[in-house]
Amino acid sequence: MFYSASYCSPLGKITLASQQNQLVGLWIEGQKYFGAIVTANIIEKANLPVFNLTKKWLDNYFAGKNQTINQLPLAPNGSPFRQKVWDILCNIPYGEVITYGDIAKQIALQTNQPNMSSQAVGGAVGHNPISIIIPCHRVIGANGNLTGYAGGIDKKIKLLQIEGVDTRNFVLPKKGTAL
Repeated sequence: MFYSASYCSPLGKITLASQQNQLVGLWIEGQKYFGAIVTANIIEKANLPVFNLTKKWLDNYFAGKNQTINQLPLAPNGSPFRQKVWDILCNIPYGEVITYGDIAKQIALQTNQPNMSSQAVGGAVGHNPISIIIPCHRVIGANGNLTGYAGGIDKKIKLLQIEGVDTRNFVLPKKGTAL
């Protein structure tokens, strides 16, 4: 059984999803792949402990406080490859960014492969079902290219700015699916 709750954020409405007292989804309204992992009927139940904890975490985050991920019972559903990528995302420090290529190199080392596709990493990052908390917004393209945020580039920039990242030298994509 899946449950949902809404949260009003500075980025707009956010939908939270849980299963068995674990957070399985967090989507910004209009986000690509919104709710893709929730395959069953979802029941609105706003006052579950997991939602109260997540809302408090989000309140603190949007107030500019560095929150640790291990405070929340996260259970993102995805392939073993996606899980590896999301684990790396969870270790990106607050207020810092890394590239898709950096993640690809880490995955290649973990899996004892000579290399890994940055595009494959981008697909896993883009399908992160618990955005903001699993900080996919901290991943940028090569040379400071602000590409690839399912919630929209404007929201990615806002999240980075909340964390104190100087975004002035990043490059906005002129076209493509990241806009």
